[in-house]
Amino acid sequence: MAGIWLDVLDEIARTCREHGRGDLLQAVRQKRAQLLDPTLRVLVIGEPNQGKSQLINAIVNAAVCPVGDGRTTVLPTVVQHAEVAAAVVVQAAPAPPGRSPGTTPASNVERTPVPVDRIPAGVAGTCGRRPGGGPAYVEIGLPRALLAAGLVLVDTPGADEVGAHGGTAPVAALNRADTVLLVSDSTRELSVAELNVLLHVTRSHPNVLVVQSKTDLVPDWRAVAERNQRQLAEAGVPAALIPVSAALRLRAAAADDRALNAESGFPALIARLHRDLAGKADVLARATVGLTARTVVEQLAAPLRAELESQQAEEQSGPMSRLHAAQREVEELRRCSVRWQNALNDEMADLLSDIEYDLRDRTRQILREVDDAFDTADPLVAWDTFQEWLARNLTEAAEANHEWLVQRCDFVARRVAGHFARYGYDVLPPWSMTVPEDLADRMPEFEQPNIDRFTVSQKVITGMKGSYGGLLMFGLALTLAGMPMINPVSIGAGALFGGKSIRDESRQLLRRRQATVKTAVQRHVDDYFVRVVKDCRDATRQVQRMLRDHFAALTDELQEAIVQSLRTAKQAADTDAAVRDQRQREIKLKMTRLAALYDQAQQLTAARPAAVPLEPRA
Repeated sequence: MAGIWLDVLDEIARTCREHGRGDLLQAVRQKRAQLLDPTLRVLVIGEPNQGKSQLINAIVNAAVCPVGDGRTTVLPTVVQHAEVAAAVVVQAAPAPPGRSPGTTPASNVERTPVPVDRIPAGVAGTCGRRPGGGPAYVEIGLPRALLAAGLVLVDTPGADEVGAHGGTAPVAALNRADTVLLVSDSTRELSVAELNVLLHVTRSHPNVLVVQSKTDLVPDWRAVAERNQRQLAEAGVPAALIPVSAALRLRAAAADDRALNAESGFPALIARLHRDLAGKADVLARATVGLTARTVVEQLAAPLRAELESQQAEEQSGPMSRLHAAQREVEELRRCSVRWQNALNDEMADLLSDIEYDLRDRTRQILREVDDAFDTADPLVAWDTFQEWLARNLTEAAEANHEWLVQRCDFVARRVAGHFARYGYDVLPPWSMTVPEDLADRMPEFEQPNIDRFTVSQKVITGMKGSYGGLLMFGLALTLAGMPMINPVSIGAGALFGGKSIRDESRQLLRRRQATVKTAVQRHVDDYFVRVVKDCRDATRQVQRMLRDHFAALTDELQEAIVQSLRTAKQAADTDAAVRDQRQREIKLKMTRLAALYDQAQQLTAARPAAVPLEPRA
């Protein structure tokens, strides 16, 4: 069976080497050497004043670890077999620059012998320890059959002693331990800190025991043990619980009292240690390999899983996302092209309609003022003033219309350019449009129309026609009264009728002149309107063609840039997808191999030792 777990452990080491994890490879090699070592290294841990040192003394039946009288364990103490009792303080030389503490080679350690009677001082760090040196521990050798069988006990300082005396935490000793004993006395239940320590230790050590010490001091130690077992079960800690009394063990050894020794609970603890020692090369080794495989697989799989997740996230934010963005840009540019062309055509159609309506409204206002003016004015009298007024008003109307045309064209250009605002640069064409300065010169000359004048001869003839009727009518009427036809009355009536005829004819001629002028002005204004509207239409179409050509060229330029970006993004996405797919296949293959390695290691794991039941005590 040793060959099987050793093959699995070697496969774990090869896997660590393939993944480039030198730290894990070194840890696996150390674990391999540890499992091949026939000795069973038992690490005793716990909080201060829980009876750790006394527990070791009771196991080996010797006062090797100092207890009582304020003696504290500052340096880790290794108790192992020796033909003659001896003690040595082993201290590492200071770590060279760039090397972490605890990695000093074995050749760079100092071994200082300590007299047996000075062991308490050595454990307290006051004897045999060079100031300024590296980490140190105490080795104690005893001629004991239990130790000669291969048992090595390691006493560790409590947290308070480590902080108060500047000792080192037993991290390296914990890594090299085969069995871990957590000592907690019977005066209280397991604390939260102890449960956390157990949870941490059981993740890397398959063989963890909880030793409930000082049962001789607590009458209801069984109730405490039961509560501790419930706590262990609730916390999911796979550790057996063994109650013991070191005082009873030492007293029984001194009196050679087997019954008292059985009452101390140590036979169960020592039997468990013997069983662990005998099964180290089989049961314990397989369980250790299983835990080592789990730890290694977790640490190797974590970066692979993170890389796989990062690649999946990069798929959304890397070259593929840029490809999708470029595709969206192409579609958006196509929609933008349709929008700006429709906007340009619609705005220009509205512009032509509005400009024509504006000019028509201005000329109609001029015609209304002309009609109002020539309802009373005589064209023969006010023609020069009217002609100047008409030219000025038509020029002002054309200038205002052209100014509005310029503003509207600028508005249309900005409105169309607004569709390109998302591309982040100025897209207005370099153009300028101003109001023509020669509008007055371009106006057709408006000459006075042919209008009838009321000449003197016409007045005489009209007066004679009117006076003849009055003279004849009043003369005939007066002949009935016996008066001659031509008399002062008939002559006065003829003169009166003649004057009236002249005035009536003069008013009719004035109305005809006014109507003639109004008609002529209407034709002149219409001609001017047609000419100005033609100029506005030509200018508008010119602006429309200029804007169309400009934005069409801009669209082509943007399309070429976006299409080039699309090609580049597609090429990068294809390359990235191929690389990412290849890497994902490699990661999945490695994950599959890690899973297979984990399953292979778990198949080696044997059932863990069950908790030792509490034995009734007399």
